[in-house]
Amino acid sequence: MPREKQNFWRPDKEYKGRRGYADCGEDSAVSVLYSGDEKGERMPGYQITEYCHRMIKEHIKEGDCCIDATMGKGGDTYYLCSKTGESGKVYAFDVQADALRQTREKLDKHKMNAELILDGHEHMKEYVKEMAVSCIMFNLGYLPGGDHHLATKTNTTIQAVEAGLGMLKTGGIMSICIYSGGDSGFEERDGVLEYLSQLDDRKYFIARQDFPNKKNNPPMPVFIIKL
Repeated sequence: MPREKQNFWRPDKEYKGRRGYADCGEDSAVSVLYSGDEKGERMPGYQITEYCHRMIKEHIKEGDCCIDATMGKGGDTYYLCSKTGESGKVYAFDVQADALRQTREKLDKHKMNAELILDGHEHMKEYVKEMAVSCIMFNLGYLPGGDHHLATKTNTTIQAVEAGLGMLKTGGIMSICIYSGGDSGFEERDGVLEYLSQLDDRKYFIARQDFPNKKNNPPMPVFIIKL
């Protein structure tokens, strides 16, 4: 008799080295929505970063310009490079040198290239000269395995979102994966959502994804399309 399949959240440290390893933190208890059997064998399921990638992929084509606003370990940077190809341009930002090192190693391993910038994402307009950006990705929080005190902050995140929206082309998309609770608290989540609620609905289509049956403050992906 076949085993009953179950859906459950697992800390992403249990999935190191597997496809879909989340950027959101080794000790996060809400990083992965995993579908599998009682042995923990990998089955088709939903993982937050994979879900975000599926949502944005139709907005990116080869040769486009994209931005990873929160580089981390380079998961989103790698994905954007894979979509834009050699003729495209990807910028990635982080304030920690270790993030740049890990991302560079990841890209070099796959013979990919991006402009990795050691600076806060609120300064992106100083580096990105293209004003027709197809996609901008944010994964809020801290560097996985790093200092939890070095995390994204409400005011600089909102500054970066505002700057990014100004650079998005018509039809371009911004994804913001918001982590709350635990070390992050709720200030950043509430501040970002309040800012987004004030945007002109004639200029931006905004969709927020909630997981009402998931415990422990699961991540909240938000998608913004410029009209």
